[in-house]
Amino acid sequence: MNAPAAVVLAPPDTDDVERPPARARHRGAFAVMLVSSLLSLVASLVLSVDAVRLAADPGVALSCNINEAISCGTVAQAWQASLLGFPNAFLGLVAEPVVITLAVASLGGVRFPRWFMNAAQVVYLAGLVLAYWLFAQSYLVIGSLCPWCLLITVSTTTVFVSLLRVNLMENAFGLPPVLHERISSWLRMGVDYALEAVLFVVLAAAILLKYQAALF
Repeated sequence: MNAPAAVVLAPPDTDDVERPPARARHRGAFAVMLVSSLLSLVASLVLSVDAVRLAADPGVALSCNINEAISCGTVAQAWQASLLGFPNAFLGLVAEPVVITLAVASLGGVRFPRWFMNAAQVVYLAGLVLAYWLFAQSYLVIGSLCPWCLLITVSTTTVFVSLLRVNLMENAFGLPPVLHERISSWLRMGVDYALEAVLFVVLAAAILLKYQAALF
């Protein structure tokens, strides 16, 4: 009697296995973008309403006018708060819905073309520069801080870093393969998160150093 032939199970064909879209790996980054842009939108809305109230009555008392050091009104009445001839907060009312749409669509599986992601990165870089310029002006020149403005600065940073992470991991900038792999390995280790945390610690330390008495 012949022995039964051994049955050899071939490994599954990996080409037939359905893989999730590459963008699905970045759900965390898009979720951070969504939450951050929603916070920025709320802050921009509050600042826009306050700007209209101040235009009607420069002496109106705003809810975030705590003291001389923490005063949205003082910052809002400075020329730096209307750099383009209208309140800077109006820019947030225009830009943040776009970021919210991008984040929601990406979480839903939409893959935007490279040119769109590059354009979004450039536009948000301009927003990041404006946010930190206004923080520097508030800190060094105006002498008062606006809590809503600080929220926009923080949330703008998190959106920018999250978007940059996605674009670098997906090589939206067309980097050489060797450089792209090196940067991707750094991102997988969380280097971007570490740098972001260091930046926030520096900002917090600078605020405490100058405004400790006013805050406590």
